[in-house]
Amino acid sequence: MKGMMLAADELGFKDWLAETEPHMLAHALDHASSEDRTQAMRALSAQRADRIFGLLEPVNQLDVLQSVDERTRRRLLHEMEPDDRARMLSDLPVAIGEALLQELTPDERATTRTLLDYPKHSAGRIMSPEFVRLTPGMTVSDALEAIRSGQKRAETVFLMPVADDDMRLLGTVDLAQIVLASPDMRIADLAGRDVPAVSVLDDQEKIARLMKSADLMIVPVVEEQDRLVGIITFDDAMEVLDFEEGEDFARSGATEPVGRPYLSVPVLRLVRARMVWLSVLAVAASLTVNVLNAFEATLESVVTLALFIPLLIGIGGNAGAQSATTIVRALAVSDVVPRDALRIAWLETRTGFVMGLGIATFAMILLSILFDPSIALVVSLTLVFICTLAALVGSLMPVAARVLSIDPAVFSAPFVTTVVDASGLLIYFMVARAVMGV
Repeated sequence: MKGMMLAADELGFKDWLAETEPHMLAHALDHASSEDRTQAMRALSAQRADRIFGLLEPVNQLDVLQSVDERTRRRLLHEMEPDDRARMLSDLPVAIGEALLQELTPDERATTRTLLDYPKHSAGRIMSPEFVRLTPGMTVSDALEAIRSGQKRAETVFLMPVADDDMRLLGTVDLAQIVLASPDMRIADLAGRDVPAVSVLDDQEKIARLMKSADLMIVPVVEEQDRLVGIITFDDAMEVLDFEEGEDFARSGATEPVGRPYLSVPVLRLVRARMVWLSVLAVAASLTVNVLNAFEATLESVVTLALFIPLLIGIGGNAGAQSATTIVRALAVSDVVPRDALRIAWLETRTGFVMGLGIATFAMILLSILFDPSIALVVSLTLVFICTLAALVGSLMPVAARVLSIDPAVFSAPFVTTVVDASGLLIYFMVARAVMGV
């Protein structure tokens, strides 16, 4: 917000509000205080306020709605895209969401409820039910007239679905085709099936990755019997990917995603997001304590072995985290699937072995100079085993999670590190017993 106030001082507050690019202005307002955000929204023209409001984070949209007068609140709600409105309402307590729904017109309320009735992570939640639908019997001239009359409420007209009178999807046609075609040419002759349709119940992330990989601006959304009910646009798909990647990033750090801007998150919500996994990891870490306790006599006879415990569990944990992070990402972008488990295991095992061999060779040379050769041999052999095991465990745990329908990010760096710590110590002491006879 400091940058916002500096900009306002230089240009004049109203000039800054009028001249700043919408996405940049929305970003600034998302990071502003509630009072400054409200002041800015009140100073904007109605048309620009509607545009900026739609770009704010849902939690900040609610803050604005609660601070403006009833007339402005109704206008802002009315001008929102149906899918954006549903996204905001889905994040609110039921009572507040229901109160805001009552301020919509009957048609808007029905449309929004329809979207909210779909499962949370389904295509139906992010689709836009407002689009220009062309029919196969239309001429190009008819289609242009339909576009002119429907473009105000439609989310996009760059690519439009073609459906019959029963709303059965027949294909799509893009605006460039229509503009370049002869006025009396029929839409049926222009429509193609190059753009795949998706089911209203399909997973959002799957659709978003399809759109990104195939470079699709929109995809039609259908129900049973290919009945057209909406479209998903590229910008909505990218929001899904941002959200999913944020979830994966949070869970890779052993915390739950909070789903809202950081500075707007209450302390107790942050504690709740982190405490559960911290407790799970604490329980898992007890394995390490048990291993140390079991080999207490070994440590007492060769105290020097204790010096290398932090080194070994650190390298093993990092090797496992590297592998887990790589496979979580590969699963997310569909580079690999669970049936590739054996190939993944073989590749990561070899990778871990070669890494361990390289580190062990360096360790053997250095430790032989500073310590007893038997200590150097124990540490070096352990490094080879730990790196190999860590890479294998780190690669297979996310795959197993996917098979069990658990988010693979859950079994990422911290969890893998904890498991590898305990197993690495077990390997260390077993190698010490074998080499040194302790």
